[in-house]
Amino acid sequence: MALRLEGKKAIVAEVAEVAKNALSVIAAEYSGMTVAQLTDLRKTARDAGVQIKVVRNTLARRAFEGTQFACMQKSLVGPLVLAFSKDDPGVAARIVKEFVKKCEKLKVKALSVEGKLLAANDLNALASLPTRNEAIAQLMSVMQAPITKFVRTLAEPHGKLVRTLAAVRDQKQQTA
Repeated sequence: MALRLEGKKAIVAEVAEVAKNALSVIAAEYSGMTVAQLTDLRKTARDAGVQIKVVRNTLARRAFEGTQFACMQKSLVGPLVLAFSKDDPGVAARIVKEFVKKCEKLKVKALSVEGKLLAANDLNALASLPTRNEAIAQLMSVMQAPITKFVRTLAEPHGKLVRTLAAVRDQKQQTA
């Protein structure tokens, strides 16, 4: 059934709104996948907070105009599924990477983060990005390291004195 102009405008507006709020997008070719596999991908993505859209490429190109994903317009060729990450730029990449292991028919064609078009083989790099909580934990450990080392340095002379006195005591007890 052909879409009328109003339906196309609604789809473009919906995809543009999702793209405006997204941090990254992955375009993957899904030809050859079964309906069950595609449904499984959608369910996994939905549970992780990733939005999956399957739209005509011409409508996706129009939706990407004026967004940070305008660089992907030339890559939108063939039957594609678009995975949008809203909170964490790497979550969609992790989901697609895991799903590609289960279903070889899903092939990543392009991905974009912060207005930069990345090649399909950069999926692993994007998937290995830490989550927000992991990044905060890493930052806090880096910030805490100098203070911890300083405290250990201040405590070391006292510890060394205690160990020396204990060694002298043990030596006197053995000789006595």
